[in-house]
Amino acid sequence: MIQIERLYKKFGKNQVLRGLDLHIDKGGIFAILGPNGSGKTTLIKAILGMVVPNKGVISVLGKPIKNKWRYRQEIEYLPQIANFPGNLKVKEIIRMIKDLRQEPSDEERLISLFSLEPFLDKKLSTLSGGTKQKVNIVLTLMFDNPLIILDEPTTGLDPLALIHLKQLIREEKEKGKTILVTSHIMRFVEEVADEIVYLLEGEIYFKGSIPDLKTKTGQSDFEHAIAAIAITTTDA
Repeated sequence: MIQIERLYKKFGKNQVLRGLDLHIDKGGIFAILGPNGSGKTTLIKAILGMVVPNKGVISVLGKPIKNKWRYRQEIEYLPQIANFPGNLKVKEIIRMIKDLRQEPSDEERLISLFSLEPFLDKKLSTLSGGTKQKVNIVLTLMFDNPLIILDEPTTGLDPLALIHLKQLIREEKEKGKTILVTSHIMRFVEEVADEIVYLLEGEIYFKGSIPDLKTKTGQSDFEHAIAAIAITTTDA
């Protein structure tokens, strides 16, 4: 599904990715974790073609992505911050994205799930952060494609919306899709992730299941296991 070989990316004098190798097979939920500045966002943007690496090869769905763009049509991406045009109404942004994509969509079920009906005629600039995030989720998950990338999807969500989000992510997994998730909420990660990919200073220090991480660190609690791997890698 995703193959990354010896990926380097430098911004000025700042080396963000340092020969990163990552293989993610089809199907499952993979949490990309690490402290701020570890390279998570750069890695995601490189997979999406939004950042051009200095060296290395990225293949998505079995094909190298360099100088390509059509592969993005098979990726659904939820950005951490969605910069919607504030003058558009919710129903207008949904219709606009549908017109651009020209694909079958399932927005009505998602609108109902997140109780967005009262907001359809409201301008995006008037919405709370949590409601904007629900719209963001609808725009991301209303299409049916094999790869989904969710960057901090829980931001601003109330407890009920968070339950619905976890339900949706698991449903997508059951369809055989590959889902990449970044999040600072470790409880959410522990509930949904099949594998953890831990980055620090542009390198991968751990890739494996949560039980494997707990065994490696000698910790029975997931948050403490993440803290232990962070301390270990920092000391190294």
